[in-house]
Amino acid sequence: MTVLAVNGSPRKGGNTSVMLGWVLAELEKEGFKTETFHVGGLEVKGCKACNGCAKKKDYSCVQDDAINGFIRKAKDAEALVIGSPVYFADITPETKCVIDRLGFVDLNNGNLLRRKPGAAVVVARRAGHVHSYDSVNHLFGITQMITVGSRYWNLGVALKPGEVNEDREAQETMSLLGSNMAWLLKKLKD
Repeated sequence: MTVLAVNGSPRKGGNTSVMLGWVLAELEKEGFKTETFHVGGLEVKGCKACNGCAKKKDYSCVQDDAINGFIRKAKDAEALVIGSPVYFADITPETKCVIDRLGFVDLNNGNLLRRKPGAAVVVARRAGHVHSYDSVNHLFGITQMITVGSRYWNLGVALKPGEVNEDREAQETMSLLGSNMAWLLKKLKD
């Protein structure tokens, strides 16, 4: 079983990547395969609400870019973890692009995400976590996914690259999130 993570940060090795790594490490300890899709640096376009995915019915968007590869992987994955840094109190434009296009393809192609576990991971300097966390969780609700949580919101506090390593509570929260997702995936398999 594979868990697919999205790093919505423009920086591959930044704080979002570190936090996703903590979640995925726990899942790997539990025997799950993991993969990370890095949106940062890719040429991707936002959803145009053209309904082309409803006409094609092939689990893809009519805009042929890296997002289609991600959507195919999301279709086959057992669970999703979507991570984003907070930009002006919300997720990055790249993360929003993934959410919108994945969501439209899901809704117009037989609910490919239905009943899959999903978790949001966000990191910010000071504020905007809850709104960003909520933005990702809306995808899970609309697409009938099962939202996985930890003992606190799935967030970290950091500014400079690597600074999240000083946030012990974030590390514990992410490890527990990975453990909770592993537990749920095993229960769903039974």
